[in-house]
Amino acid sequence: MRVWIALTSLVFVISFTVILILLLPPKKLVFAAGPEKGAYAQVAHRYAEILARDEIEVDIIYSDGSAENAELMSSGKVDVALLQAGIPVEHGTAEAIGAVFFEPMLFLAKRPNGIPNNAALWKGLRIASGLPGSGTAVAFRDFRGAVGLGPDDNIDVPLPYSEAIDALEKGEIDIGIFVTTVDAPYLARAYTSDEIAFVDLSYVEAISRHLEYADVVTVPSGAVSLEPVRPFRPQRALALQGRLVIDPDLHPAMVNRLTMAAKELHTGRDIITDRDTFPTIEGTGLPVNNMARQLIQDGPSAWHNLLPYWMAAQVNRTLLLVLPILLLLVPLLRSVPLVYSYFRGWQVWQHYPQIRLIEDQLTEHQDLESLASFEQQLDDLDHKIGQLKLPAAYRQTAYDARLHIDLIRKRIRLLQSAPDKPLGKAESVSV
Repeated sequence: MRVWIALTSLVFVISFTVILILLLPPKKLVFAAGPEKGAYAQVAHRYAEILARDEIEVDIIYSDGSAENAELMSSGKVDVALLQAGIPVEHGTAEAIGAVFFEPMLFLAKRPNGIPNNAALWKGLRIASGLPGSGTAVAFRDFRGAVGLGPDDNIDVPLPYSEAIDALEKGEIDIGIFVTTVDAPYLARAYTSDEIAFVDLSYVEAISRHLEYADVVTVPSGAVSLEPVRPFRPQRALALQGRLVIDPDLHPAMVNRLTMAAKELHTGRDIITDRDTFPTIEGTGLPVNNMARQLIQDGPSAWHNLLPYWMAAQVNRTLLLVLPILLLLVPLLRSVPLVYSYFRGWQVWQHYPQIRLIEDQLTEHQDLESLASFEQQLDDLDHKIGQLKLPAAYRQTAYDARLHIDLIRKRIRLLQSAPDKPLGKAESVSV
């Protein structure tokens, strides 16, 4: 007995240890950002600071932008990435935690510019529309189609954002396009430069309807600077959602941490966004991770305050799987006692057809040989029912059956003792 107890304890300890190891998340994430000094990199570093509280190391991979980030996700080289709206990802290679901020599409030009506010009239302009592989290049290609510009109507100048600011000041380009956060570091100089101004784009609402993934936001007057006032008037601008996307096989605990970090970083109010706008699961254009969906919509459960984050994440995931099953099983479990009761009763009821048959035959076959046969059959039935191992709660049915058998026996014995006086089926018998 002691050996069995020891073996059982050992199996339990080993099983618990294996489960615990499987529940433990990795301690490192590979995060695809954008250019090293860009807005995406700035956001990625803020995520790294939050995840470091749980001793999770974030390896930030710098890239040319969203298009390259999508390639890194599709090839499985990164665990998480920031992607601009409208950037496609190979099917099945990425899930969204949610959209986490707006990226306005800003058009800057050198003063005085003389550039038409109607983008459909832009002809022969030198336009810096981002580097190949950047989200800006993809967004401008789609914008050009939305306003009816052809690929040869203007001259594309591939420049990184920082160089585009220099080129604007020097007059080397006519328009610089920036799809980024309002507080992106490289825009600070553009906001304070007397050589650079916003292009007050017309028909923004109409353009957004042709550019499926674009929203419209308002950059308030004085949002950038009050002295001097920049912009001088409120600017309605196209805005694309920045999305936080992950590998579908990312450990649930990591999904938990990233989602909670997104709620911490992006819930607040800023120049163009109201409080609690982000993170959101709407308009991501990608499948949304179920755990992230639950955390964004309902917030963290009580487990988050009682258990380590990696354990709480697994409890939530288990509950999401188990609760629907329980909703189906509970009604079924309630029927188990009824099924058990029926089975116990059936052990006795299965003999009643034979009892009834003997009782019916008594009215037609009352010769001594038949009566002896009936009596023997009843003895066999009585023995079978008596041998049934029924719980005390179900013995009453057996007692009733045996009493019925005994009544028929008494009728048989009465017939045997008075063979010349047949008894009808309905004739009473003294017990």
